[in-house]
Amino acid sequence: MRLYDFRSDTVTRPTPLMRQAMAQAEVGDDVYGEDPTVNRLETRSAEMLGKDAGLFVTSGTMGNLLAVLAVCERGAEAIMGRQGHTFLHEAGGVSVLGGVCMHTIPNQPDGSLALEDLQGALRNPNDFHEPISRMVILENTQNACGGMPLSVEYTDSVAAFARQHGLILHIDGARIFNAAVALGVSAAELVRSADSVTFCLSKGLCAPVGSVLCGSREMIDKARRLRKMLGGGMRQAGILAAAGIVALDHMIARLAEDHQRARRLADALLEVRGLRIDKGTPYTNMVYLALEPDVSHNAAEIVSLLAQQGVLIGDTGERTFRLVTHNDVDDEAVDTCVKAFSRVMNALM
Repeated sequence: MRLYDFRSDTVTRPTPLMRQAMAQAEVGDDVYGEDPTVNRLETRSAEMLGKDAGLFVTSGTMGNLLAVLAVCERGAEAIMGRQGHTFLHEAGGVSVLGGVCMHTIPNQPDGSLALEDLQGALRNPNDFHEPISRMVILENTQNACGGMPLSVEYTDSVAAFARQHGLILHIDGARIFNAAVALGVSAAELVRSADSVTFCLSKGLCAPVGSVLCGSREMIDKARRLRKMLGGGMRQAGILAAAGIVALDHMIARLAEDHQRARRLADALLEVRGLRIDKGTPYTNMVYLALEPDVSHNAAEIVSLLAQQGVLIGDTGERTFRLVTHNDVDDEAVDTCVKAFSRVMNALM
């Protein structure tokens, strides 16, 4: 039985072109700075994001952690959204490993952080009882708020606030290229006012491993040392970086197909008994669903029943789900998912 996997875009498999590039990659020792393919990936990434330098890392979690550790001393504080990935899904690393406090404020429905909430989160730098406000972290797209893209204008406004108060602005841009495609702008424009940005190669861009942290040369030099400290130094990593170069060259524009399929999936699921769209119409590649009040079964039960029909989705709460479209989700997968949901929900109601 074929499996149709909507759990995440992290399940994407490397394309044939990536596998070919990996097999033929020119390699060296990246810890010595001698892997030419890694060097090309880092340079290309920095150019595409409009930053001075880039650093290839194993994951977005590592990239975000390095961004924080490179600029925040122990006892400092990073302000971030209560529904942000750094707070919810990175094992508390900035606090555990960096001694950096996480000050969370509410995310607005569109994923943004209100400027007045940022203002209210600022610490008094003259009060030695309080931690020191050092950084603001935005997530774009904002996963837990429905994959919403944050606009250039909004990001610029947060950057202006950060500069006014001597703060660093970091963008968790795991899906920054989804945001750029959805908004019709370049990724560089989206992060032009940010001090640093991490983006993921192994989600919608289909590479098997890796993220890139981009920022100033000074910041990346610090992050490179910290990467080694965390055990993230890789040797002949060009085999992995080669897939990342293919991702940047060939996989960005097609993200629009994922967004289109997400909207088609959402429209079709609206017609299924017992379901409603949660978090609004999909702007990128995520569809959030919720069960209507008259459905007596919970999300976990429905996830299990769908899996028996070869459709894999994730439950995000007792009565909510997330479905993610990606390169391995074609039109057949969308149609199969809708039919499976219809069969399951009709049988339960």
